Amino acid sequence: MRTEIMYGPAYATAKVILSAGEVVRAESGAMLAMSPGVAMETSTQGGVLKGLRRSVLGGESFFMNTFTGQVDGAELWLAPPLAGDVVAWPINGTLYVQSGSYLASSQGLEVDSKWGGSKTFFSREGLFMLRISGQGDVVLSSYGAIHAIDLQPGQTYTVDTGHMVAWTEGVNYAVRKVGNWKSTFFSGEGFVVDATGPGRIYIQTRSQDSFLNWLIPNLPQQSS
Repeated sequence: MRTEIMYGPAYATAKVILSAGEVVRAESGAMLAMSPGVAMETSTQGGVLKGLRRSVLGGESFFMNTFTGQVDGAELWLAPPLAGDVVAWPINGTLYVQSGSYLASSQGLEVDSKWGGSKTFFSREGLFMLRISGQGDVVLSSYGAIHAIDLQPGQTYTVDTGHMVAWTEGVNYAVRKVGNWKSTFFSGEGFVVDATGPGRIYIQTRSQDSFLNWLIPNLPQQSS
């Protein structure tokens, strides 16, 4: 598939151009618009158990939509629920993605959840993240712009858990408190992830959690 990213990084959207017979799987609700010549089908993509694992454990939709090009040059527009960046990358291997960042992928990629073990117990994503594997193209979104950092073997980078988007296979990670419990609760930083190369990590320039923590106390209170 050929993907054009438009209006980023603040209000990005992806225009996917399909050939006849080409298939794209997308997160439920991601479709913004489409031209004539695109057929849509909704399913669990792998059965009920995989749909439950992806939704309950991975934070994505139980159902996914499959779009198939009926003619060459058919257009499919995709957009995330929040303002921010959208990126399209080729994958030949495995990419681990934070809950909520997956938007769409080509037919050659499998989207599943992965057990994270105790290493992610304190992260805001919980015990699971999405694993995208195979060969093809993936479209991801973020709250804010996306920045890539290439880590050399043994090189470590520390990132707030609310700003992690994805990382490639081979990157080792460990989630920890930013300091002692006093620092964790009063510094505003909370938990961080130490990512160690070799590999690439992707971070987002804004945190949805931080925005909600600012927004909710400022919402008008309903009078009784």
